[in-house]
Amino acid sequence: MKPNPDPAPNFDRLAGPYRWLEYFSFGPFLWRCRVHFLPQLGDCRRALVLGDGDGRFTAELLRSNAEIAVHAIDLSPTMIQTTERAAKAHASRVSSEIADLRAWSPSLSSRYDVVVSHFFLDCLTSGEVAGLARRLHASLVPGALWVVSDFAVPQTLFGSLIARPLVSALYLAFRWLTGLRIRALPDHAQALTDAGWLVQSEHSWLSGLLVSQLWQRPAIPAYGPSELE
Repeated sequence: MKPNPDPAPNFDRLAGPYRWLEYFSFGPFLWRCRVHFLPQLGDCRRALVLGDGDGRFTAELLRSNAEIAVHAIDLSPTMIQTTERAAKAHASRVSSEIADLRAWSPSLSSRYDVVVSHFFLDCLTSGEVAGLARRLHASLVPGALWVVSDFAVPQTLFGSLIARPLVSALYLAFRWLTGLRIRALPDHAQALTDAGWLVQSEHSWLSGLLVSQLWQRPAIPAYGPSELE
């Protein structure tokens, strides 16, 4: 696959203060999003974790599920290093990869039963989310899960007056800090639906500003191999 023509953002400088920036901006709520569906992952054995930042969720997933192995992917080498450090005693069950997920494809031998993307899909366009979902299709077992946590702009007065300006301000801040060129949230729900995923459960915080969703891939594919190209 050809590399994405847009320059990749650089998240290395956020690796150190990531946790504290998160806490001082949204308190415990981003963490609550991440772990909300953790109990539903107890039977999973092979996880693909996309853009986990400083790796706290990866560490918690490994701690809570003694049988799971994690393949963590991030564009930032420094973020990958913090993820590996966070794994500590569970490091033998973690493999990591530095890659631009806008163009990355899984190996032909990969077979994941859960995908995790916490506050990562908002770094992609709707088209890039759709492309990622299509590329992942062949590497997932029937009935695989996908846990998504992200920001949202609810269709309410709060959404118009508070959530939308706040999300726009966050994108401006990340553009300045990392070079991220995305300016608006992708429609990840439509992208996943179009790729054959079905939402199983959803929970929101802060009047709908934050949302965590549990999606599932049906046992019977929603489209044929020719549509995956």
